[in-house]
Amino acid sequence: MQITAYICLVIATLCWGGNAVAGKLALGHVSPMMLTLLRWTLATLLIAAISLPYLKRDWPLVRKNLPLLFFYGIIGYTTFNAMLYSAVQYTTAINVAIEQAGIPMLIFLLNFVFFRTSVSAAQFAGFGMTLIGVALTAAHGDFATLLQLSLNRGDALMLIAVVAYSVYTIFLRWKPSVDWRTLMAIPAFAAALTSVPLLIWEGSKGSIQVPDANGWVIAFYTAIFASLLAQILYIKGVETIGANRAGLFINLVPVFGTLLSVLLLAEELQTFHMVALALTLGGIAIAEKGRPKDAAPTVPASPVD
Repeated sequence: MQITAYICLVIATLCWGGNAVAGKLALGHVSPMMLTLLRWTLATLLIAAISLPYLKRDWPLVRKNLPLLFFYGIIGYTTFNAMLYSAVQYTTAINVAIEQAGIPMLIFLLNFVFFRTSVSAAQFAGFGMTLIGVALTAAHGDFATLLQLSLNRGDALMLIAVVAYSVYTIFLRWKPSVDWRTLMAIPAFAAALTSVPLLIWEGSKGSIQVPDANGWVIAFYTAIFASLLAQILYIKGVETIGANRAGLFINLVPVFGTLLSVLLLAEELQTFHMVALALTLGGIAIAEKGRPKDAAPTVPASPVD
């Protein structure tokens, strides 16, 4: 049974790791805000098909928590993906993949600042390593870039995405006790709705690109694999081996994102990428290993990137 859980978790993180690559492949085939709208519209339809009985059962709780559930969709779904798909227009998919590893570090920091969660020396050391790795990636291997406050536009957009997803994850502590299908369906619907103003804004700039055949394939990939299938497989893994152990598999997302970028996009894997990847993943591993026993895991519990 554990082998099955491991396979489910590896496939889930592979699907999430492919999201940045999908955004890069979308260039010239579908515009970023159009892709965001299509992803969450298609995902909403797919999720609704499997969640209607649960939505009806959970509706009293949903109605009471509608603002919070919409907030999840706006911040964790729309903002994260709109920023990611925009970021890959200006930076490499490898950079985007590695920068996502900053999410656990920021979650740790927010938990410490706002909820005074206990912190160990190992966590400080681990997340210090992660911060250096993410900064090295954002600076394209040249820290002088950061000192000059000159940051690639794509990397800056991806850092906004990292902040958005970290805030989303922190707010999951207040999620209502509803079925996981309901918890996906309502935010996905909110994401589809809130993607419309972004598409209008994209249209005002004259940069809307209606998807061609390749664009539709990419949109369906993001809706089916990165949104629905990955989430289902991740939940199956959690049910078998527990959230703490399953959460560690999320560290594979930047690894798969980097490998897929090299294999499918022929992007160049530079020395600073390898150093940054080692620092970010090593830092997260040290922080997880050294966290206080009563502390919550620092990795996101249920990513949807």
